Amino acid sequence: MGQVLGCVQVDQSTVAIKETFGKFDDVLQPGCHCMPWCLGSNVAGHLSLRVQQLDVRCETKTKDNVFVTVVASIQYRALAESAQDAFYKLSNTRNQIQAYVFDVIRASVPKLDLDSTFEQKNDIAKTVESELEKAMSHYGYEIVQTLIVDIEPDVHVKKAMNEINAASRMREAASEKAEAEKILQIKRAEGEAESKYLSGLGIARQRQAIVDGLRNSVLAFSESVPGTSSKDVMDMVLVTQYFDTLKDIGASSKSNAVFIPHGPGAVKEIASQIRDGLLQGKAAE
Repeated sequence: MGQVLGCVQVDQSTVAIKETFGKFDDVLQPGCHCMPWCLGSNVAGHLSLRVQQLDVRCETKTKDNVFVTVVASIQYRALAESAQDAFYKLSNTRNQIQAYVFDVIRASVPKLDLDSTFEQKNDIAKTVESELEKAMSHYGYEIVQTLIVDIEPDVHVKKAMNEINAASRMREAASEKAEAEKILQIKRAEGEAESKYLSGLGIARQRQAIVDGLRNSVLAFSESVPGTSSKDVMDMVLVTQYFDTLKDIGASSKSNAVFIPHGPGAVKEIASQIRDGLLQGKAAE
């Protein structure tokens, strides 16, 4: 209806290309414009000024002969002041941008090995953006942002990389486990050594206490009963301990049968053996 009345509406973020008898005449900004079609004026087309995005998938080979698919996202827009160039100089903007992206990626990635490609993807993106900016500025387009959003190695390469990573982690876990077991064994040995040391110390103190007690008993008995010797006192102590031992064996419900000499002469023989052992030990020292 507007064209019948000679009026044209241009939407926001859009410009219209006006031609007169097929020749470029003007760039119409957003708003309402008079279009005298009877004088040969018409709208050749509209050009969006909004930011557009193009995703490009490019397959190439790295320096270490691994095929990868690089996914680049190109954000671009037409410049209002260069709308004439953007409308007339390019017939297919997206194909033109894609061709430049292919060219830059396939020139950059083969210089890098696989690991470096992942590490330097920002540098690749900057290179692509720089080359696109220089090329597309002549056609009235601005490159807003270039992103390398993904790098996809071949499926078999990804599987091999995962297996290498898994093997490395398993090796590290086994090493840590062995180190932990080593520490446990060392701590266990240290604990046993400390336990034996303390046990020996306790036994030594116990024997020292027994010796001190016997010495005190002998001295006290000798003072209380004149005419008795130390040997008599020790024989009496051994007899007392002998009967205490028999009492403990008989009182225990889980004791086994023990056959030992049971006469007073046996006590004397035991005392004699103990004295002989002590004398031999002192002589050896």
